[in-house]
Amino acid sequence: MNQPVPELPVSDVEKAQDYYSRYLGCKIEWLYPGKEIGAVSSGKTSIFFRKREGSFEPAVNWVYCEDVDASYKKFKACGAIIVEEIEDKPWGIRQFTIQDIDGNIFYFHHG
Repeated sequence: MNQPVPELPVSDVEKAQDYYSRYLGCKIEWLYPGKEIGAVSSGKTSIFFRKREGSFEPAVNWVYCEDVDASYKKFKACGAIIVEEIEDKPWGIRQFTIQDIDGNIFYFHHG
């Protein structure tokens, strides 16, 4: 299996792309003409966004980092929404957590 591509629920695809571009260092790849689906990328990773109406359940994502401390410093410096500071967890990983503007969660870790 190759690298999966998550599709995240968002209230506004263009606003999501802007947040990921500004605060997470992603490149905006494409936006479907109806603006209901679009994508960003960072390195070998792509993320799709799909517009949702009304309330929706945010997605939870786990991301392995070669250097979790460097990733944390980068996201913090860029102004990402960090909801859990970096720390060593009792189960043996170093981790921090960010949230996007739609409540989607990313746990960044190094085991």
